[in-house]
Amino acid sequence: MNWNDSAYLLSKNKYNENSIIAELFSENHGKVSGVIFGASSKKIKNYLEIGNKIHINYTHKNDGRMGYFKVEILNAITPLYFDNKKKLLCITSAMNLIKIITVEAQNNSNIYYLIDNFFNILSTENWTKEYIFWELELLRLVGFDLELKKLVNFEIINNKKQYFVQNNFEKKIVPSFLVEVNSNKIDKTSLIKGLNLVGDYIDKNILKPNNINYPSSRLDFINILK
Repeated sequence: MNWNDSAYLLSKNKYNENSIIAELFSENHGKVSGVIFGASSKKIKNYLEIGNKIHINYTHKNDGRMGYFKVEILNAITPLYFDNKKKLLCITSAMNLIKIITVEAQNNSNIYYLIDNFFNILSTENWTKEYIFWELELLRLVGFDLELKKLVNFEIINNKKQYFVQNNFEKKIVPSFLVEVNSNKIDKTSLIKGLNLVGDYIDKNILKPNNINYPSSRLDFINILK
């Protein structure tokens, strides 16, 4: 089996002295993994950064062994943010989240285009707020639509509307920007509450049922925003 596609690099792990095992999300073949031989060479090492967009030629001989990639750079996006630790950690967190919650070899071009949009978001003024909505859209595309607007209740406290979700065990405050159409700048506390709310949903509905630990990359991203 042999095919060509464009893809984003989600993760990489050392395979031997000169090679890596890479996981990528491709436009027409979904999430795929394989070996990149010679990954430590000067020719390709510098553009094998998490989040970069690459052209891949995938070969798999169906002999029980992992397939392998030949790669060329299409867009070295991540290096643009080497001097911005917040955005760099956001890239790592976003790519890792896609790695965790998507299924191998299941085509979903909408997720590929969502990654395109992720990098557009990073260039906007309110990118942290928009990233939270990006995570919610990613969840919807894999079948976990949070649908906050249908779940929330509200109460008036100090003449202000406060949204919340509640079950038999707990009550969680929902930042208003996740419910109301609000283009105003959101304070840092509300953004962190929004990230934690989405993270809690991911943990309870996707990670724990599949015995997956909460990703440290997402914790690192949230912590640097505090």
